Amino acid sequence: MKFPIVASMGVVTAAIAAAGLVGKLPEGLANVIVDAVPERAAFSERHLATAPSGEAPDVVQLSQAQGPATSEPPRDTPPRRVDESALRYFASKGDTARLEAEIARLRALYPNWTPPKNPLAVPQNSDAQLETMWRLYSEGRYAEVRKAIAERQSADPDWQVPSDLLDRLNVAEARARLVNASDLKQYETVIQVGAGTPSLLTCSDIDVLWRVAEAFAETKRPNRARDAYLYVLKNCDNEPERLATVQKAASILSYSSMQDLLSYERTNTAGALEFESIRDDLARRFVAAGDEDATLEVDPKYLQRVERLAETEGSASDALLLGWYQLRRKNMSEAERWFRLARDKQDSAPASQGLALVLIERKAPEEAEKVLYPWRDSSSDAQATYFAATANLLAIDPPVALGTDVLHRIAQETMKSRDAATAQQFGWYARLLGQPATAVEWFSTALRWKPDDEPSAYGLAISRNELGDRAGVAEIQRFWAAKSDRIARLGDEEDGPPKANAAPPGSATIAAGSAPIRMATAPEGAPLGRAARGSQAAPRKLSGCRTTIDPRGLPPGAALARGWCLMDLNRPLEAAEAFEVALRAPASSLREDAAYGQSLAYLRAGLTGKAAVAATRSPQSLARSNELQTAILADRAVAAFDAGRYNETLLFLEQRRQLATERTDLMVLRGYAYLKLKRYAQAKRIFEAAAATGNRDAIRGLSDVLAEQQVWPRKF
Repeated sequence: MKFPIVASMGVVTAAIAAAGLVGKLPEGLANVIVDAVPERAAFSERHLATAPSGEAPDVVQLSQAQGPATSEPPRDTPPRRVDESALRYFASKGDTARLEAEIARLRALYPNWTPPKNPLAVPQNSDAQLETMWRLYSEGRYAEVRKAIAERQSADPDWQVPSDLLDRLNVAEARARLVNASDLKQYETVIQVGAGTPSLLTCSDIDVLWRVAEAFAETKRPNRARDAYLYVLKNCDNEPERLATVQKAASILSYSSMQDLLSYERTNTAGALEFESIRDDLARRFVAAGDEDATLEVDPKYLQRVERLAETEGSASDALLLGWYQLRRKNMSEAERWFRLARDKQDSAPASQGLALVLIERKAPEEAEKVLYPWRDSSSDAQATYFAATANLLAIDPPVALGTDVLHRIAQETMKSRDAATAQQFGWYARLLGQPATAVEWFSTALRWKPDDEPSAYGLAISRNELGDRAGVAEIQRFWAAKSDRIARLGDEEDGPPKANAAPPGSATIAAGSAPIRMATAPEGAPLGRAARGSQAAPRKLSGCRTTIDPRGLPPGAALARGWCLMDLNRPLEAAEAFEVALRAPASSLREDAAYGQSLAYLRAGLTGKAAVAATRSPQSLARSNELQTAILADRAVAAFDAGRYNETLLFLEQRRQLATERTDLMVLRGYAYLKLKRYAQAKRIFEAAAATGNRDAIRGLSDVLAEQQVWPRKF
């Protein structure tokens, strides 16, 4: 007779009851069955191998504590007496499942044994104390069994505990310890107990295998977790358990590991693929994994499945998944398609935020502002994206003609949120429109909210200088001279300060603080170009770069030299204009230096997007390309974090880490991104590594992790 695979004599009754598998013929009676069917051996030594690094060798020899050998005794040895006491006990209780399990166990141990036709006819155990022990064991009262054994041995030193009872008790107690450790999230203990009791790790107790898999995953040994789930799919036949195994694994394992599991899918009894009922959910989960990791290329079959769901079902969530997946890969046209579909099905903050990001990327910030305005207060992420849209909108050069209503609502949101960055951008926008008085108000407002904002101070100084307010410029210089060289040197010009430009006709008045702020508008369809700034001074003779001149009249070589000079004086925006002129040089070496310089200038000014564009305007050497790319990615990571886009922060940091060693300050940023995403274990690990260098921010981060966990207790 062929029996199911089992592990040892002790895994039968209590394990079945605890796992809720009553009615199933257990797979845990004797090691002889395991030895006879090696391809279905218990998930044990090779899978439970561990090492401090989390990536252990394939095989680690563990101490063998699986009980005595159980091979068939030689034919010429006297037959052993078969202990049928447990058989009679289960029969007397009417426990059919355990009775059948006991019959299977005894047949495995004693091939020549024939079960009694009527188990109740088996003589009752004359040992009342042993009968009581069996009863306590069957009720799961293991401590009381131990106590009864100890009392019996104390009273009768010659009495020997039946090996059957002892083996069963050891395994049942091990299972209880494993389950308790798992419930308490003591994952190393779970692995240790499993390693010491491999008889638990069989198809007869899938719950234990699931718990061991979870323990491996939580202790950062994903390959071992995958092996545990693979064991089930390779060896176990119960269809609901196999399906549940894949569902559990999908919530833990990586995309690639899940593909390993799915390769063991079978055809079920109905003739269909056994995991078809969860295929939609799996496809959604895989696309979501691609949303988190921009380097992950999800199989097109999963994308196509989610696309069909998005197009045929009424939910907007599938279209959102696809939108974020394509956005992470800079496939803007596809991302826009899915975000628009999601908004058509159900306008929401995530759909509008995603669409706004696409529109910002493809230089349509005006529509981005309009799309996200109704959702601007729905979350900190939405608000950050809204202000990113408005900042990009105001930064367009030449400036965009905006309606009075749009300008008013952007200004109102800026005042309400006290967003210094947007207030500063309003100041530059006013200067582009030739309204230095308006610029003064906005730069002053930005400085009230953020007193250490040097760009706003510089903007205020040059705007007052343009208005001829020498006293105001001197006041700013007294405060900022030691902090900003460009502010200290402001006014070193051959000519006097230019006169203020009058506001162009059609200007709108927008309150910022207590002062009226004028923002120019123009008739619909009439773009506002550089002419709105007023006349520019003719090029002057270059004297170093202390004078303020229009670089457009300079030859490319002189403009390049002026650009580097301005960089030395920490005047990056002026330097960028000089490098722009140098980019027109016929010589490729000059263009390369100009593109490199302009990218550095924009980086220093905090205009990361413009820096990235500048870096592509002329081919760069590998060293320069890596330098610019690492700087741009670092700035983008910081900007994404400030905007509340923490997954995007991690993406940029990961891309940068492939190019250069991660600085300690960026490690701290990574740690806080994990903390914001409530991925506490990863945050703690990063902060610990950075704190080892003595970094105070990292030490503070560790404290923040502990404080957060006390507020939000959760598995990690």
